[in-house]
Amino acid sequence: MATQTVAKPRTSLRVGVQKFGTFLSGMIMPNIGAFIAWGLITALFIEKGWIPVPQLGGFGTNAAGAPNGGLVGPMITYLLPLLIAYTGGRMVYDVRGGVVGAIGTMGVIVGAGIPMFIGAMIMGPLGGWTIKKIDTLWEGKIRPGFEMLVNNFSAGIWGGLLAMLGFYGISPLVQAFSTGAGNVVQFLVNNGLLPLTSIFIEPAKVLFLNNAINHGVLTPLGIQQSLAQGKSILFLLEANPGPGLGILLAYMFFGKGIAKASAPGAAIIHFLGGIHEIYFPYVLMRPLLILASIAGGMTGIATLALTNSGLVAPAAPGSIIAVLAQTSRDSYVGVILSVVLATSVSFLVASVILKTTKHSDEVDLNDATSKMEEMKGKKSSVSSMLTGAGAGGGGGVGTAVLAGPIRNIVFACDAGMGSSAMGASVLRNKIKAAGFPEVKVTNAAIANLSDTYDVVITHQDLTERAKPATSSAAHFSVDNFMNSPRYDEIVELVREQNTEGAPDAGAPAGHGAHVASAPVDAASAADSGAEPAAVGPSDILVAGSVILAGTATTRDAAIDEAGRLLLERGAVDQDYIAAMHEREESVSTYMGSFLAIPHGTNAAKDHIIKSAVTVIRYPDGIDWNGKQVKFVVGVAGINNEHLHILSSIAKVFTNKAQVAQLEEATSVEEVLALFGKVNA
Repeated sequence: MATQTVAKPRTSLRVGVQKFGTFLSGMIMPNIGAFIAWGLITALFIEKGWIPVPQLGGFGTNAAGAPNGGLVGPMITYLLPLLIAYTGGRMVYDVRGGVVGAIGTMGVIVGAGIPMFIGAMIMGPLGGWTIKKIDTLWEGKIRPGFEMLVNNFSAGIWGGLLAMLGFYGISPLVQAFSTGAGNVVQFLVNNGLLPLTSIFIEPAKVLFLNNAINHGVLTPLGIQQSLAQGKSILFLLEANPGPGLGILLAYMFFGKGIAKASAPGAAIIHFLGGIHEIYFPYVLMRPLLILASIAGGMTGIATLALTNSGLVAPAAPGSIIAVLAQTSRDSYVGVILSVVLATSVSFLVASVILKTTKHSDEVDLNDATSKMEEMKGKKSSVSSMLTGAGAGGGGGVGTAVLAGPIRNIVFACDAGMGSSAMGASVLRNKIKAAGFPEVKVTNAAIANLSDTYDVVITHQDLTERAKPATSSAAHFSVDNFMNSPRYDEIVELVREQNTEGAPDAGAPAGHGAHVASAPVDAASAADSGAEPAAVGPSDILVAGSVILAGTATTRDAAIDEAGRLLLERGAVDQDYIAAMHEREESVSTYMGSFLAIPHGTNAAKDHIIKSAVTVIRYPDGIDWNGKQVKFVVGVAGINNEHLHILSSIAKVFTNKAQVAQLEEATSVEEVLALFGKVNA
C-alpha cells in the first residue's frame, strides 16, 4: 500500500496574528471581572456618577488636604495592570513567571504615571520568559537544600532588574506609543473618520483577528480615555452587537433551510449571550454579507460619535446586558441608539443581499461552520446549534458537528477508574481492529473532562453531566459497557471521518486541534492509546481475591462481598465500601456479558490504600437492576496500576468462548491462568 504524503500546512500571517491575539486575550479575559468591578465603581461613585462619593470616586481631598485617590485611581493604575502582567507571566512560566512579570511591571507603572496596560502586556510575558531561561542555566546544578535560596533570590534580583528596565527603558517607549495611538484616534474622531475603522474591524472579527485589535489596542486606549474623560467610544468599536444581530434578523426573514431555522436561536445567543462568533458562519456562507456588517458597524460608530456617547469600561462578552451595564450615565440614549441603528442598517443591507443572491441550503451552513472552525483553529462551543447537532439523542451523536478526523476519544464515568477503563479498553480494541490505531481512546472522571475531545462516551445516566464540560464533542450514551451497539456506530464514525477524502485527513490532531495532553484523571494519565503498562497480575489480582462461588444473593450483598475482599487485602478502608454503594445508586456498574464491576465514587479515592482487583463468580446468577450477573469484579485503583487487569478482563468478557470457560472453571488457578493467557 502506498503511503500518502501530507503536506505540512504553512503558517499564514492570519494564523500568526490569531495566535498573537489569542495570547493577548488570554491576559485580558481572565481579568474581565476586575475591569467590570472598576467600571461599576467608576459609573457609580465618581463626581459625575450615579452616586458621587468622594472617598470612593477619588475626587475631593482627605483630612490633610491632599487629593483623595479613592478606589478608581489605584485600581486602574495598579490593580488592573498588575493582574494583566501576572496573568501574562503565568501563561509563560506558571506562578513564578507571573510574580517576576508583576515585579517588572511596577517599574513601568511608576515610570509612566498613567495606566500601563500595554506596558503590562509587554513586561508580564517578558518577565515569565526571561526567568524561565535563567532557571535553565542552573537546572540540576543546585546543591540539595539550597533550592529555595537560589529560586527566591534569583526571582527577586531579576524582578528588581526588570523593574528598573521598565522604569527607564520600557516606560518611555510605551508612553510614547500610547500618546501616538491616542492622537491617531483623536484625529479620527475630530475629522469624523472613526466610522471607517469598521472597514477593518468587521472583517477582522469574522477572521478571528478581533482579539489582537480589541484587547491589544482598543481596550488599553479606551481605559486611558475613560480615565481622562469618564467614558470611551473605543469600547464599542468591536463589541457593538448591532451589526451581527441585523444579519441574523435578515436570515430569519429571508433565509432558507436550516439557516433560517437556526437564526432565531443564534440571534438570542449573540445579542443576549454576547457570543459574536455565532453569526460568523452566516457571513462565511454568503461573504458579500460582510458589507452589511461593515455598514452596521460604521452606523453604530457614527451614532456614538455624534451623540458623544461611550462606555466606562470594556463590555465583555459583547452582550447588550454587558454593554448597558458599562454605559456612562450620560450615554444611554446614544449607546442604545447606536445598537438600534447598527442593527437596522445591517438588516437592510443583508436583506437586499439575501434577496438578490442565490440562497444557501443546509449543506452550505455546515460547510461554513466547518470553515469557521478551521479558521479559528479549534472547535466552536456554540456552532453546533447552527446545524442541529445538539438535537442528537437516543444515545447517538449529540452536540457537535465533526469537521475533521477523529483523534481523541474519551470514555467517562463518575470515578474514571472502573467502568470507563473497561469501556475504553473494549472500544480501543475495536477501533484498532478496524485499522485506526492512531485514534487515542482514554478514560477519565467526568469531573476532569475538558472540551478537548472529538467523541465522549458515557453511561446514559451520566451524559447530561458530561455535556456542559465537553459541549463541542460528539456524545454517545451507552447502557452496556462490554458489547454496546453504540461501539459499532463509533467505529463506523471513525471510519467515515478518518478515511481518505475526509476533511483534514492528514491533520496531526482532530479539528486543528486537540492537545494530546488533555487532562484526564490519575487512572488514565499514562494511557497514550496503547495498552496500559504491564504491572503483573500477581500484584493486583491474587489467588486470595478470586472466589468461585460467592454467597451473596442480592446486588448490595455482592457489593459488600467484593468490598470485604478489598478490605481484607488492605487495599481500601471501610468508607470505600460505602462509596461503592453510593456509586451504584447513582449509576449502575453493570457492564454486560454477565459482568458488574462495583467501585467507589471519584470522591472516594482518598480511601484507596493500594490498587487491587477481586473476582467473585455467582454460578446461579444474581439480579443486578434487572440484569443477570454471574461475575462481580471489585476495583480499587491508584494511578494506572489496575488498568492492565481491567483491560484483560475486558478482553475476556467480549469473547463468548472465554466467558464460557470462566463459567466452567473448577479452580482459582484456571481463572488466573485465563487472564494470564490474555495478558501474554
